[in-house]
Amino acid sequence: MPQVMEFKLPDLGEGLTEAEIVRWLVAVGDVVAIDQPVVEVETAKAMVEVPCPYGGVVTARFGEEGQELPVGAPLITVAVGAAAGAETEPDAEPSGAGTSRSSASESSGSESSGSGNVLVGYGTDHSRQARRRRVRPATAEAAAPAPVRSPAPAAAAPVAVPVGVSTGPVAVISPIVRKLARDHGVDLRALRGSGREGLILRADVEAALRAPAAAVTGAAGAAGAAGAAPAAVRAVQGERVPLKGLRGVVAEKLSRSRREIPDATCWVDADATELMASRTAMNAAGGPKVSVLALLARICTAALAKYPELNSTVDLAAGEIVRLPAVHLGFAAQTERGLMVPVVRDAQGRSAEALSAEFARLTELARAGKLAPSDLTGGTFTLNNYGVFGVDGSTPIINHPEAAMLGVGRIIPKPWVHGGELAVRQVVQLSLTFDHRVCDGGTAGGFLRYVADCVESPAVLLRSL
Repeated sequence: MPQVMEFKLPDLGEGLTEAEIVRWLVAVGDVVAIDQPVVEVETAKAMVEVPCPYGGVVTARFGEEGQELPVGAPLITVAVGAAAGAETEPDAEPSGAGTSRSSASESSGSESSGSGNVLVGYGTDHSRQARRRRVRPATAEAAAPAPVRSPAPAAAAPVAVPVGVSTGPVAVISPIVRKLARDHGVDLRALRGSGREGLILRADVEAALRAPAAAVTGAAGAAGAAGAAPAAVRAVQGERVPLKGLRGVVAEKLSRSRREIPDATCWVDADATELMASRTAMNAAGGPKVSVLALLARICTAALAKYPELNSTVDLAAGEIVRLPAVHLGFAAQTERGLMVPVVRDAQGRSAEALSAEFARLTELARAGKLAPSDLTGGTFTLNNYGVFGVDGSTPIINHPEAAMLGVGRIIPKPWVHGGELAVRQVVQLSLTFDHRVCDGGTAGGFLRYVADCVESPAVLLRSL
């Protein structure tokens, strides 16, 4: 008989606690292979295709597209060893046996039932005793979330019920939905869920937030509850934008940086005319094109070799400064989802051409929403080219837990004294924001001055290689 394995939403790493279902890649009744992607989810950091470590027939899906699930919530169940379209039977259990489904962490199949590959915090485990189970009828799963066995019909918009009107038990499964409602003061008893059997979804709470005064109708009662709030009321209350997803992660990280890091900023103007001429000559020689960002990254890695204090992190628990052996260089990339900071691993060992190619690859993935969480973490130093926004200077917040960030403004023609005469040169402002715990101003100034010297005379960089 087939063995039913339950696959839960795995820990996708880097402290992420929930993910939103973007698109199901399989349907109930489909045959899946081991490690085949079954669902595409969006975390606060990236879009991820989640592979299932079991092969067999999909017997149930949990969650609808657009629904947010916490890590550890069931995603699908797979009948391992079942043929496509084969019927399954209910368990014959002794009287009094529980009806809860055994989790994948408690079950393991034969050697062919799982890949053995371990996702972060989750995976097949053949070291534990197998517990063979068969698919139960849906009625036996009253304690579990209702599986989505077919695409749900389009639901009507949620309707707010006047406060004080009893609507029975609140149909909410997701703790994420409860937290969202609690954080924004939404009374779940005043909502009618648009999910299956009246289940209140995240979309229902967000719809209530978009019309916060819908229930303020006076004598109009429930009829006015479904309408838009008067313009005067909206003007007083303003627009509420949930601080969640990528924006929420960024907010927490920046707040922590401000709380923990005593930062300081120094800056200098530099004549980038020779650097731009060198890039033009390199690209005219044929071969892979080199970007300005790649040249600046190459300068950064050389400067960090001279001033390793800035490629470090502070271990507060141990009371130590940890100087890191490799430069994992983060760089800012603007996307439709917001500003992301992909990380180039081992940047200190890459040429300008290799850095250009890696910057282009990661930027394309970022804009397509295909970066893995590992592509966005682990940086040791950040290069921030805010000149693309048409600005000259900035005092950025350090990307915690790093110790420094180099900012680069726009490169534009400006009057400049060159060779004792006034001339029009390509000038750029460079700024360094650094953690004052890891070094003093002399070290930070030395680093920034070396970067500026390399920008003004690329031969300085060649001498240090």
